[in-house]
Order: sequence, then structure tokens, then C-alpha cells
Amino acid sequence: MVIGTEINVFRGRATGLVKKPGILVGNNQAQQLEKALKDDPMPDIALGDGKTDHNFMKLCKESYVVSAKSKVEPVNPNKLPKPVVFHDGRLVQRPTPLIALLTVLWIPIGFFLACLRLGLLLLLPMPLVYYAVWALGVRVYIKGTLLPPAKKSIGQPGVLFICSHRTLLDPVFLSIALGRPIPVVTYSVSRFSELISPFKTVRLSRDRATDASAIKRLLQEDDLVICPEGTTCREPFVLRFSALFAELSNELVPVAVANEMSMFHGTTARGWKGMDAFYFLMNPSPAYEVTILNKLPNELTCGAGKSSYEVANSIQRMIAKTLSYECTSFTRKDKYRILAGTDGLVVENPTFFPK
Repeated sequence: MVIGTEINVFRGRATGLVKKPGILVGNNQAQQLEKALKDDPMPDIALGDGKTDHNFMKLCKESYVVSAKSKVEPVNPNKLPKPVVFHDGRLVQRPTPLIALLTVLWIPIGFFLACLRLGLLLLLPMPLVYYAVWALGVRVYIKGTLLPPAKKSIGQPGVLFICSHRTLLDPVFLSIALGRPIPVVTYSVSRFSELISPFKTVRLSRDRATDASAIKRLLQEDDLVICPEGTTCREPFVLRFSALFAELSNELVPVAVANEMSMFHGTTARGWKGMDAFYFLMNPSPAYEVTILNKLPNELTCGAGKSSYEVANSIQRMIAKTLSYECTSFTRKDKYRILAGTDGLVVENPTFFPK
């Protein structure tokens, strides 16, 4: 049970006003604790600062005062009982008074800068975008072998780039690295995101036969990008890959992407996804690292008798090893059920402040 200061909500929107009995401090803390306990036994342990917490600490069997002068450091992630894989919210750093002030002051500047950066992504030829975004503070690091486009004149099929998923802009920065726009297959992204995409996007239906047919047709026309995780992950983990892609092509190129943000996360599970690109580009100096790995040898593909699951799992491990991340068995549904209580479907008419 969590007992804390409650914010008033009107028609699903937070008003910013505090509910009665007000901010929980001093006597309010003790009153709310007594009300919550009713006939339950006394709590075992109380922790407080020794200034305003005496009243509720008296209701517990043992009390410990934490001095303001105590040197307390965050727990190392390796020592947590369970690793943090999923979390939501837009802020990268804890909003201390100073950071909160700087964030508020930066938002109008950052939004203008994001619009300018996005405009360059949409309007400039892809070979020039790399230099333009660097000039505007977006750091792009490219590693690996840059593959030339497929030769359609001799019937060469397109390459299927298997990309790890960090933000909505993963295919954009892969296209910047390759110097040409690469179409991408998407699932359940906002219509606005599709509208502002600098290249062709193809929405998947999650019907296996329909999606397989669409991807095969696209590969006959051009190279293609797919993110088999189906959703983004902020922490150093790679989610489970959907295995459908391995059945559709033997021309598979794994792509490991990583990014850095100092102020805003470019992903959300409960907010409006149409703003994801803007939030990432609102960071003062965001960074993207794109590592294009060697094309998967034919003996490791389904064409050599491997199952689609074996191929998907091996590529997941390759990407995780390249990034020094860990593989997980979590899926898109796991993420959205944990964070949003849904299956992660985007509504047709999203609002700026969804419930």
C-alpha cells in the first residue's frame, strides 16, 4: 500500500491541485496511517528524517532516522533483486529543482530545434542529412560495412535489415548511415508519425499470411528495414524477436543501434506516440550509433534448413553481443501490459493527453 499526497483529477486530467487532507506532513501523516491501518497490527519499521516524521514514526514498532548529512548512493543495477527492463515517462534525469528549471526553460528552444532538425530530415537528400544533423548537434556514429543497393536489373532481391529497436527513428538513422532511404515495415504507430516519415512506411496487420505476402512483395522492389522486437526498450536489453522475417528472406543483415539522450526519452507506452520523434530531437545533443553487421551466412538461414526461431534467436544474440546488452524473452505485449495495461494498440484518433 502507498499512502501519499494525492493530486486532484477532473475528467481524467490532473488539475495540479492537492486533494484533502492536503500535503502529507506532520500530523497528516499519522492520521492517514492510522486510517489505513484500522484494526491491522502496527507496522514493523518506520524511516524518517527526524524533523517532520515523529508523529507517524511513533505508530511503528521500530523507528530509524535518516540524517540529511548521510551519504546515500543509488543501488547498483547489478545488486537489484530484479533488473529494470521496462519503464515509462519522458524525463531522462530525476527532476531536481535545478534540472526542472533548466528543462522548462529549454522546452521552447528544444521544440524549435526539433522542428528544424525534423524539417532537414524530410526535405534534404539523404546523403546530405548526415552533415546537416551533425551541424545541428545530432551526433551520428556509423560502424560496419555499408552495403550498396540491390541490383534490380539482374533480379537481385532486396536485403532485409534486421534492426534492434530503441526509438521510432531507428530506420531514419539507418538510412542516414547508408546514404539512401530504406522503406520500413511498422506496426501500430501513429498516423502522424507515418505522415512525417522521410521514406515509405508499410503498416503490418499482424495477420501472418497478409504480412508475409506484403514483405515478400516489398523485397522484390527494394531493400527493407524491420524491427522484430515490435517495440522499443530503453534499458540495455534486447527483447524477443518475432521469427516471421526469417521465413521470408535469406538476405539478412543484422543492425545494432544504440542512442543517448540527456533530457527527454524518445519513446512512450502511455503517452501520444506522435510526439516521440519530437521528444528525441528536443534533446540538446542526442546521439545515435548504428552498427551494420556482416550479412548472415547462408548456412545460418532458413535456406540451409535452420528453423525460423533458430535464425531469429541467433540474430538477437549477435545484436546483444555487439551492444553488450542482454537478451530477454519479453515481448511487446509484456511491455504494454506492465506499463499501460493494454496490448499496445494505437487508437485511430489519439489525443494530445490520452488517459
